Amino acid sequence: MEKQHRNVVVLSSTQATLQITGVTMVAITGLAGFELADTKAFATVPLTCYVFGSAMTTIPASLLMKAIGRRAGFQTGTGIGMAGAAICTLAIYIANFYLLCAGMMVMGMYTAFGKYYRFAAADAASESFRAKAISFTLAGGILGGVIGPEMAMRTKDMFAGHVYMASYLSLFFVCLLAMLILTRLDIPQLTEEQRKDPGRPLGAIMRQPVFIVAALAAMLSYGIMNLMMTSTPLAMRAHDHHFNDAALVLEWHVIGMYAPSFFTGSLVYRLGALNVILTGIALMFACIVAALAGTAFMNFWIAMFVLGVGWNFMYVGGSALLTECYTPSERAKTQAANDFLIFLTMAISSMSSGLLLNKSGWHAVNWGSLPFLILATAATLWLVWRRRSHKQMAAMAADADNRMS
Repeated sequence: MEKQHRNVVVLSSTQATLQITGVTMVAITGLAGFELADTKAFATVPLTCYVFGSAMTTIPASLLMKAIGRRAGFQTGTGIGMAGAAICTLAIYIANFYLLCAGMMVMGMYTAFGKYYRFAAADAASESFRAKAISFTLAGGILGGVIGPEMAMRTKDMFAGHVYMASYLSLFFVCLLAMLILTRLDIPQLTEEQRKDPGRPLGAIMRQPVFIVAALAAMLSYGIMNLMMTSTPLAMRAHDHHFNDAALVLEWHVIGMYAPSFFTGSLVYRLGALNVILTGIALMFACIVAALAGTAFMNFWIAMFVLGVGWNFMYVGGSALLTECYTPSERAKTQAANDFLIFLTMAISSMSSGLLLNKSGWHAVNWGSLPFLILATAATLWLVWRRRSHKQMAAMAADADNRMS
């Protein structure tokens, strides 16, 4: 097996563990926060702390991996995840809302490291395999869609009098498994010259139209997805759906997020990243239509599944597009800036989710997503138009040169 393929297998496996922790936390943390919080509108604050933990760690995590390498950096992240799971477990045991927020913030720090799995796969892949490496790595997350909700359902009542405590404790061992898997990762470190080369200023990189659209696709896909996914368990509870129904909806949502990854990379290679992003935006619109049509179980199920597929197309397309923006020496700061913007958007959407749901209801959450989808559509079409115009100008210039010669 080629090294680039072996690395994708390893990173896809760790993506699975990352997603198991993520789905388990989404399934239980809003409900755990609701039980512990004095003000019920703050039920999703622990999830917001999780996102803030990710946002504040994104840049340091990338710079650390530039200095010590991907494998050591990722293993540092899984160690942080074990600590976060232990804090959350203690928070449930002593019924302390603020400690749960602290533990979730630490879990967010772990996730910040894990979100670089897709870029690590791309960094070690050939140009023709790069988009596929990203999508195949993300495909590992499908296990999270199956195992995460099942683990949440089977462990939430394991300790009498401490609902959800065993669920958080199980995440400690999931992170430990990821640490062991990462011993098989083999990605060369940057050369001394590449580590010392500052490259272009970050502002110049971020002003590129390609960066703007790539970042917007990733930011808005995650922001909208997080806005709706975070509030789904609470919305289903408010409309008299059982916890197991909400877990099943989340399971299919995560399957929708990651199952398309088996072919999204090929679609990016054949159709181009921008066309894949536009397809994802169309699916996001379809999700909102399904969610606004009613609050029956099937409405939640269809909306969340389609939301997952739309996220996949936008996120994989945006991640593949981003790789066009930088040189190896610029990789760490460009990826860090991109993921910082993603987590900042997630933090805002996570905080807004609970407030919108509590004050205005489930439909307000969906209507609130529309302006951001319109923005994503406009930005992507702008870059499509820009590239076509440049191609036409280049063709006209070449034609003029041929006539002169």
